[in-house]
This record gives sequence, C-alpha cells and structure tokens, in this order.
Amino acid sequence: MSKRFTAGAVAVAASLALTVTGLGVPATAAPSSTRTFTVLAESGVSTDAAIAAIKAAGGTVVSRTDDVGLFQVRSDRADFASRATAAGALLGAAEEKAIGRKPKLDRVEQEHLVAAAATKGKVAKGNAKKMDPLDDKLWGLDMIRADQARKIEPGDRRVTVGVLDTGVDASQPDLAPNFNWALSRNFAPDIPDVDGPCEVASCLDPVGTDDGGHGTHVAGTIGAAANGFGLSGVAPKVSLVELKGGQDSGYFFLNPVVNALVHAGRSGLDVVNMSFYVDPWLYNCTANPADNPEQQAEQRTIIEAMKRALNFAHGKGVTLVGSLGNNNEDLGDPRTDESSPDYGDTPPYPRPIDNASCWDLPVEGPHVIGVSAVGPSGKKADYSNYGTEQISVAAPGGWFRDGFGTDTYRTDANMILSTYPKKVLQEEGSVDEDGNIVAGFEDSVFKQCTAKGECGYYTYLQGTSMASPHVSGVAALIVSRYGKQQGRNGYGMAPDQVEQHLYRTAAEHACPEPRLQTYTNEGRDETYNAYCAGSLNFNGFYGYGIVDAYAAVKSPLKPNARP
Repeated sequence: MSKRFTAGAVAVAASLALTVTGLGVPATAAPSSTRTFTVLAESGVSTDAAIAAIKAAGGTVVSRTDDVGLFQVRSDRADFASRATAAGALLGAAEEKAIGRKPKLDRVEQEHLVAAAATKGKVAKGNAKKMDPLDDKLWGLDMIRADQARKIEPGDRRVTVGVLDTGVDASQPDLAPNFNWALSRNFAPDIPDVDGPCEVASCLDPVGTDDGGHGTHVAGTIGAAANGFGLSGVAPKVSLVELKGGQDSGYFFLNPVVNALVHAGRSGLDVVNMSFYVDPWLYNCTANPADNPEQQAEQRTIIEAMKRALNFAHGKGVTLVGSLGNNNEDLGDPRTDESSPDYGDTPPYPRPIDNASCWDLPVEGPHVIGVSAVGPSGKKADYSNYGTEQISVAAPGGWFRDGFGTDTYRTDANMILSTYPKKVLQEEGSVDEDGNIVAGFEDSVFKQCTAKGECGYYTYLQGTSMASPHVSGVAALIVSRYGKQQGRNGYGMAPDQVEQHLYRTAAEHACPEPRLQTYTNEGRDETYNAYCAGSLNFNGFYGYGIVDAYAAVKSPLKPNARP
C-alpha cells in the first residue's frame, strides 16, 4: 500500500481526502474567496433535489457523478459546509483546506535506499530461470507460479485491468504493448502546493504519464509484456488501463478516486488494483470523540461515498483488489492513530480507533480483496498489516530484511523489481540527466534498451502495494481463462466468481510457530510483534493462502464453489 501508503511507505501516498482536488485550475490562477467542496447527497435523493439543496446552501455545482450522488461544488459562503450538512437532502460536505505543510515521507517502500550504506557491496541474487532478461530477479513470479501459468493462459487482450494509482508511464517499452489508450483517464489534476508546478496549463497531466512512479511499478507487476525485453508481469497479455486517481505527491482524494471507480464500472473493466488508503485519515470513523463535529461529518461522507463507489464498480462486474497497508498492525484490533490527518492545516493528533465504527478505506470497503505481503521466505513482511477480519490472500510484496542470518539479508533482491519512469528516477538521483544509472545504484536500478534505442527503467520497491498487483494479475488470468462473451462487445466474469476461484486455488499456508511472531532479529521493536490467528484453511497472515497463478488457470472452475 503506497503512502505515504500507510504509516509506512514511500514513493507515493494514498490520501483520499474528502475534498475536491484541483479542478484543473492553472497554477498561476489569482487568489479567490471562492472555495471548493465535495458534497454527497443522501441515499435515494434525486439529482435535481440535491442540486437544489446545494444552491440553497449557497453553492454552485461544478461537476457531478450521478451514479453515486457526488458533487463538486464551489461557494464563497464561509458557512457553506455547515449549511450543506444541515440540509435534509445532503449527507455532508467538506472544504479543501489550505495545505499547511507537506506530508512526511515514509520509508517502507524504499527502505533499501535509506539503508544503502549498510548494504553496500552485497550482491543481489535472483533465481536461475529466465523468460525476459530481468525475470531472473522476479522471485515473486516463481512463488506464485506465474511462469508456469502463462504456458496455459498468458492473458487475453480483451481483459482490462485498471491501475488506480499515480498514473502509468505508457512510453515504457514493457508497458506500451499492453496500454489501453481508449479507456485510460486522468481524474486527478496537479495541486501545486503538494505536487509542484503544473507541467501543463490545465494542470491535468496527459494520459500515459506518471510523475509519481508508484502506478508504473504496480502496472509492470500486473501486466508487463513478455516480449524478450526487460521483464514480464503476472498476466503479460492483458490490457492495462490507467486510472489516475492519485496526485504526483502520492495523495489520493475522494473526488478523483470515486470518479475513477465509476469510470471503471461504466467502461466494463474486469479488475481494478487499489494500492492506497483513504487520507487524510488512516481510519475514517463515524463519530470518533477525538475528532470535532466537522471532521466527523467529513469522515462519514468519505465512508458513504467510498461504499457507493465500490458497490457500483462491483455491480458492473469489476473485481476489486486492495493492499492491506504497511502499518504492521492487526486491522481487526487497530492501534491509536497518530498520523491523521496527514493533509490540511490541522497537525496529526492521537485518535483511539474503535474497530466497530472506523474503516481503513478502500481495503475495508465492500467487495475488496485484501492482500498482505510476504518476503521471499514466505514469512509475513514485518511492515505488512494482517488480521482475520480483513485479509483475503497473501502475495509477494518484498521484504528487504528477509533472510536474517544469510547473505540475502538486507539485499535489494528481497524486494519487488518492476517498471519505473526515468523522470522519477532522475528526480530521486539514481539516473543522471543523460539517462545513465548513477554509480552506487547498479544493484537497485536497471536499464534496458531496444534495438530502436527505446529504453526502459526498472527499480525495486516493497510493500503491500507490491503484493496487491500480483493478485490483480492472477485475477486477470482467471477472467482470461474462464470469462465469457457478454453482449456484442463485452467480455468478462462475475467478480464474486473470480474471487471464489482465487481463494479456492490459493496455496494454503499455516500460521508459523510460535504464532506470536517477533521481528527483533530484523531490528524491529515490539510494535511489530504480530499474532497469527486462524487455521490452515484461513488465517490472519495468509488469508486463504498465497495466490497461485498456475493452480488458478489449471483448476476447473466450480461455479458455486466456496473457499
């Protein structure tokens, strides 16, 4: 899970503030007393009635998403939010507040760079097998038997996988063959305060670009082409659809994410990968006493809007996959949240979390397949969230500290290698202005060029954000293998059926003994201690098991089977 993807991950964040983002206003726009809000209509209220209530409260509708009753609104009234919340036809409203500060970078996903000095001189070792040139470094493909699965089912071009993330670099030679330009969209205009200056006048980056990097990495794991170049993904022949719902800085705001999910449903996408959580709140609560009334109303709106969007997408045939998060906690017994809000003018403060009335979204939302992360040894990664309440399956997410006591401990090869934009690597300092890898990064960044001189770049990350796309890839293979023609132009498979087959074919993995796992050898304190509850069939570390691509495409489909 990216974030600033939980209280621990770097490259990108997952903030889904309840407020509207950007509106495509150029960075040079003059200051205005007009403010922007996200408004959600009460369930069952007509669009006309909701718009009338918004107008009566002093707002002007800028855009609307009728399928879920979401409105983007501008108003110059200081009391608009309270007036809208008080209106019987509206559930709630919240303003996009001043930034106040930039988010603190979290170093889970790029832990290897933070620890570079300690690992200098260690050699990254991969497996001995090769498909594409860099596939010998993809232990994750081995673990889930994706290399064997593609001999039976490499993926069907008609199967579409949405990457709801920071964007996708469609110029990457491993992604270009599978990129679906027709369905891809950008729903998240740049916000200069957190994303830096807009690259284009509208602040809406062109489709096929990724200034954050996280989405491109996720896309490569799902569906990088098996083309004799670079590396290959779990489902190397499916179509990849960019759903840019995240800011370049890593935030994911409500309006873009809801619109991305609605677009996925309307467009008939088969799978959507979501490697983020709903910011500015790590947990969105209905009435947390630590929050003021305005904050409570904001979170209730986030909860309801996300529920509607996820239900809508699922109802339209989308299989939803989400990362459990990198906060090393049991989602059924959450700790006090000390990281929220991570956006806006209010500094984070301690928030005791009531599990019955608080949700980590989208992974705790309806119909979402929740994914934990394991390292090459199969052990739950220290950072990975877990727990029988929300976990569904486990998958390779990388774990830099795996292999304690061996020469693989604290090596880049323990992480997940995938596609990455050259521009972001240059900004991070691992690739120079001429496109060459900077000395000292040879074990963490790779460059491959085609005969035509088109070059692709690859780097290591770790996190549940890297585990989730492995599962999305397997889900896409299931649809490719067992999906059916639906109507004149459609092709797909009921998401509940995809989910059941995914669970049934996962490789069962028992809890470790002792069940209380500590990570002191890996240098972690007691807050990382994790208890694995459950049975061989289903437990808090592995869910129904580690996903198995080969079993998923080889095992006959059982229409009414339960895991």
